[in-house]
Amino acid sequence: MAQEAGDGRQLDRLFETIAARKGADPDASYTAKLLHRGVEKCAQKMGEEAVETIIAATARDKAGVISESADLLYHWLVLLAASDVTPQEVYAALARREGTSGLAEKAARQKTDKNAAPNKN
Repeated sequence: MAQEAGDGRQLDRLFETIAARKGADPDASYTAKLLHRGVEKCAQKMGEEAVETIIAATARDKAGVISESADLLYHWLVLLAASDVTPQEVYAALARREGTSGLAEKAARQKTDKNAAPNKN
């Protein structure tokens, strides 16, 4: 099979495959095995891949960054599926932030978080 050019749609297709594995036999699929082990294991695996991506980046290993980023994105999608979150929900959150300064968005989020914090008294 010829390698297709990347355009981002692979993430949506990959998520569909991952979501379809939710009820699959854990002995027949690595994805099903991860999902079967729960959110905690999925989060752990994503963290491991994030660290590997960071190591490749700090080593200035471009091929490693590409490869580890692909692994990271796969494990991110598995974690989303395990958490009953869709990429579209994340895309919508990004769309709401589009055109807003990162500093302004963060300040607004912190203000909201403080207002929503439970009273400890």
